[in-house]
Amino acid sequence: MDISGKSIVITGGASGIGAALARQAAKAGAKVCIADLNREAAQAIAEQIGGIAVACDVTRERDIIAAIEAAEIAHGPVDIFVSNAGLGRGDPSHAASAPDSDWLLNWNVHVMAHVWAARALLPAMITRGSGHFVNVASAAGLLNQIGDTAYSATKHAAVSFAESLLISHGHEGIGVSVVCPQYVATPLLGLSDGDAQGNLLTAGDVAKSVWQGVADNTFVILPHPDVAKYSALRGADPTRWIKGMQMLRAKALSETGSISVAGFYKLV
Repeated sequence: MDISGKSIVITGGASGIGAALARQAAKAGAKVCIADLNREAAQAIAEQIGGIAVACDVTRERDIIAAIEAAEIAHGPVDIFVSNAGLGRGDPSHAASAPDSDWLLNWNVHVMAHVWAARALLPAMITRGSGHFVNVASAAGLLNQIGDTAYSATKHAAVSFAESLLISHGHEGIGVSVVCPQYVATPLLGLSDGDAQGNLLTAGDVAKSVWQGVADNTFVILPHPDVAKYSALRGADPTRWIKGMQMLRAKALSETGSISVAGFYKLV
């Protein structure tokens, strides 16, 4: 899909990958609605790119519907919805130690927010015979994030939901892309573009991969190409892959004394 002239909504668009997606989309001629918990930050970016901003808590279906309605009033029917908002809390101790509130938050942000967007938009998109969902998951949705079980589990669910969307509605003109990056220099990891090196990408790098993937109608977008190799290894020999991940976890403990999700980019 050529994004020029398209009406696009981006959740979590006030910083990190979302902000980079918004800037690049606007530069390509798209009409952008930035939906974010931080209305002030979203407005600042919207003013820079000539878009609009709305306050949006993606854990509430009504907020997602309101963001869609605001975008449609300003820019016409939504052509592309980018479910980008995300979070990571980490495991307090053992793999099941996160409280139910953290599990529910991960579930609502990483899965139900995608479901609610599709629920609101699919009927009209099917009628028009066009539309595209960009669901930002993670390499953890194909592999695993050591030290954050709720994140990994819900990112796997996000990938599965995107797959179901495309299986069920691809023949009706609906495009779906699921984005599965590894580590990115964003505020989520307490990093900025200046920290990017080696396998640590900038938000702009990821955004470029996303929009190219949308243009090519790619389902699984991998800003880090090595993820395809790791995923193939996981599928070919799950036992070997688990042992490798156990070794990586042990390495993290040995070198840092703790399991820090934010520090894993230094080990891969």
